[in-house]
Amino acid sequence: MVVAATPSGVIGCDGRMPWHLGSDLVRFKSITMGGTLVMGRKTFDSIGRPLPGRQTIVLSRDAAWHHPGVVVVNSSETAIEAAERLGKPAFVVGGAEIYQLMLPYVSEIWSTLVWSAAVGDTQVPTMTADFHLIQACRLPQTDRDSVPTELQRWVRKNSVPKAGVPIEL
Repeated sequence: MVVAATPSGVIGCDGRMPWHLGSDLVRFKSITMGGTLVMGRKTFDSIGRPLPGRQTIVLSRDAAWHHPGVVVVNSSETAIEAAERLGKPAFVVGGAEIYQLMLPYVSEIWSTLVWSAAVGDTQVPTMTADFHLIQACRLPQTDRDSVPTELQRWVRKNSVPKAGVPIEL
């Protein structure tokens, strides 16, 4: 799972993120490149296209919804099955309903804590109760970022972290 949220859980406002984090977008690309992104239809619509170098699975209640280059599913179970068939690491990337739906299946969370008091209409609750923090790196605001952040890596309790993706600053 990859998520960016304020300490109060805000992840969006009017279908967009209420901040600009150019450095975090670079980290997102580094973490997810070559993998499979699992997202809801609203999140996909906000992006507008499949991201290069990654497969895309979209969960949608609308059986008629489709987009070229996207695998469309209607449940967490079919999303997991589709990700397994693609055979690449899968990353749940939003939105709020999808985070809630997929959290029981997630073994690792890459969280960008956005140090902002931004208000929004989309929030996620704290998702880390069943996880251990294994890495954290606080990053100051730069000319590429509208606010300071903290990149955190969490692994589910009683699991072993997967090797491979280092935190890149």
